[in-house]
Amino acid sequence: MDKKAVMEKIAREAYEKEGMNGTWLYAENGEIVSKGAVGWRDPEETKPIDENTIFQLASVTKQFTATAVMLSVRKGLLSLDDDLTDFFPELSKYKGVKIRHLLTHTSGIPDYFDDADWFIDLWKKENRVPSNPEIVRFLLETKAEPYGAPGDQFEYSNTGYNLLAEIVERVSGTPFEEFLQKNIFDPAGMKNTRCCHIRRDGVPFENYARATVIENGKYVADVDSEEDRIVTAFDGLNGDDYVFTNIFDMFRWDRVLREGSVLTLEEQKQMYTPAVLNGGKDYSDDDGDGYGFGWSIVNEEGFGLIVRHSGGMPGVGTWFERFIDTDRVLIVLTNRDIVDARAFKSCENGMEAVARDKEPEPIICIDDVVVKDPDKSKWESFCGKYEHPEDDDFIIDEVFMKDGELYVRIIDEEDDEDFECRLYPLGENVFGRKAGMIKITFGEGTVTYSEHTLKKLYTVM
Repeated sequence: MDKKAVMEKIAREAYEKEGMNGTWLYAENGEIVSKGAVGWRDPEETKPIDENTIFQLASVTKQFTATAVMLSVRKGLLSLDDDLTDFFPELSKYKGVKIRHLLTHTSGIPDYFDDADWFIDLWKKENRVPSNPEIVRFLLETKAEPYGAPGDQFEYSNTGYNLLAEIVERVSGTPFEEFLQKNIFDPAGMKNTRCCHIRRDGVPFENYARATVIENGKYVADVDSEEDRIVTAFDGLNGDDYVFTNIFDMFRWDRVLREGSVLTLEEQKQMYTPAVLNGGKDYSDDDGDGYGFGWSIVNEEGFGLIVRHSGGMPGVGTWFERFIDTDRVLIVLTNRDIVDARAFKSCENGMEAVARDKEPEPIICIDDVVVKDPDKSKWESFCGKYEHPEDDDFIIDEVFMKDGELYVRIIDEEDDEDFECRLYPLGENVFGRKAGMIKITFGEGTVTYSEHTLKKLYTVM
């Protein structure tokens, strides 16, 4: 298999089917096998992305925060078993939370996205972007409840990484952005990488890919969106996000880690050790990944240890995957909301397959699987308001006809939004939407999705 050509084909076809807009790099044994760029770095589509384009990393940032913690431990500035209240006595509610709990998302501390309105209200009322030290005030005032006792369960919490950044800043006496630059990015030779706040302070890069979202069927920058401009309210935070870089600096980071020149191999071994919950229970997610210090961790037959992390914000999607035992690395950086989920998933699966020496499946989009010339005679009977599931944040609220097509109103409680979208026929009574992979099946007065079967409450005229 010509991996270079195959990956280029995957990216190009995924771009054409609205599933990819960004850059990628894949390397084996320190040699770049495939790299490239597709799409645009601005919503107006006047500035093409190139291989040097800078992207927001989103949660891929967390490995750098974890690295800063490990370097602080090495310097004797803190211990992994230090208590959170050693640094923030006012957070007595969270006594017993250790540094290692924050690193592994087992602290029980709520994610600030659970009460995002706290930051949004402060931003709107005071006309300023809240700064990272205010994460402590957030925890004192938030309505969000703790997830549980420290070590009892894994619950992803960006707040924990905000606290880690604040702790590193306090014990080092150095602003967190500066700490990363002097102790990680500069020593690693990552010349195009920095931690910064572009929505608050302006864009320091000439070749930056603006985070782009879809609004009313058009591409707009996140800061120009009526709904997604709220990302500005979080732009003063550190630790969970806000490192900006390109594929070549991330490739450099992979090599530096293998060399052990910034972090020793022994320090990395600690970071790549999955968390164990109270009672000795190993944590793993639905994909079988455990979680260490800023890394998801899995062992795969034939490839051994793999550490990886994804990142996502409105208009941002990133993926960084390192094959520790077989010396491979896959980097994907994107700056647009996904239009066609099937094309995106095909691209993701295809690149993952090539990285594992497998032939990829073809890139497909909704138009490739939709039923042509469907029988619409039953569609009116599907319309109406439906019951809401008790244990799911994704809710199909209402189904209706518009312009001769079937539409659905969806409530997404996790993201605190509701929207309508077209349903595409995938079978006689089976439908899907373009921006998601969920299948929706209609029965006699029922709708089934995500393992829920819910009754129609009434028909809307």
